[in-house]
Amino acid sequence: MTLARLEHLSEGVPASIAWSLASVAEAKGRQDLYTRQSPQRLKVLREHAIIESAVSSNRMEGVQVKPGRVRTVVFGHSLLRDRDEEEVRGYQGALALIHAHEATRSITEEEVLRLHRLCRGGIGDAGAYKERDGDIIETHANGRVSTRFTPVSAADTPAAMRSLLDLWDRCAREAWVHPLVALTVFNLDFLCIHPFRDGNGRVSRLLLLLQLYQAGFEVGRYISLERLIEQNKERYYETLKLSSEGWHEGHNDPWPYTGYLQFILKEAFGEMEDRLGRVAEPRGAKAARVREAVLSQSTEFRLADLERSCPGVGRDWIRAVLFQVRREGKVVCKGKGKAATWRLTGK
Repeated sequence: MTLARLEHLSEGVPASIAWSLASVAEAKGRQDLYTRQSPQRLKVLREHAIIESAVSSNRMEGVQVKPGRVRTVVFGHSLLRDRDEEEVRGYQGALALIHAHEATRSITEEEVLRLHRLCRGGIGDAGAYKERDGDIIETHANGRVSTRFTPVSAADTPAAMRSLLDLWDRCAREAWVHPLVALTVFNLDFLCIHPFRDGNGRVSRLLLLLQLYQAGFEVGRYISLERLIEQNKERYYETLKLSSEGWHEGHNDPWPYTGYLQFILKEAFGEMEDRLGRVAEPRGAKAARVREAVLSQSTEFRLADLERSCPGVGRDWIRAVLFQVRREGKVVCKGKGKAATWRLTGK
């Protein structure tokens, strides 16, 4: 298991991954500000993200729904027309379960099987490990077929899954590495085990979302990570292949795939900020947010501090509100230009 090697990680995290982690951490800080200050605006994105996630994650596995049926399949209560529609609605059910109870859901074998049962529509071998061995096959542009990877055998799958889940529990409790590294390596190990006959990719993405939520990264609620993965699926398959080479022997390189998932997270955060910046706010809401940010300052502050506290609000708007508060005698300014500092007067 790649995850087992993190407990004794001696070579450290590559510099490129460390820089990426720092960038994602900064984005998470801005996410928290959006979540606190714009809860109504975030609701605008949630429904869209659920639809995109259910459609994209299934489409990557060859399961498709006609465009005109998508909203009915995902949110409706009408009878479903075929097996594909059942699987898409099942995935939506799994997402709803994760969104409602992510903080209390443990990553147990029972939970993994439950997510598989949901996203496979509860039919056939849904909720059960594979019973036969099978390679992951790649079809090339010229029609040639080759073996991309040989997963864990069906006989060894239950033990491999229990080992992986035990490692995850220990890693989470003992904090061997940054949680984003741990959960991406878990995702890699899960896909290398390939515990199910069908639906492995979908379950891996559901578990990724759940683990991100538990680590405090909420962006997947508002921007579909599954859609971003589908849009970059060539890189997904390429880095997965690179990071799975030598997995059975215990000397694979997890960093290409880890870097890929970090890229997906950064894309999601960037898109969330862009979309929230374009969603209309009620009249006066921006001014109220800036005013609240100004009056909550406990020490001297600069215009840049207010910009960080009010994501999605332009500098000119912040400056206008700040000068209005100064005219009211509630703040005073020292200096000019970028070096200017402000403080509350206590009035």
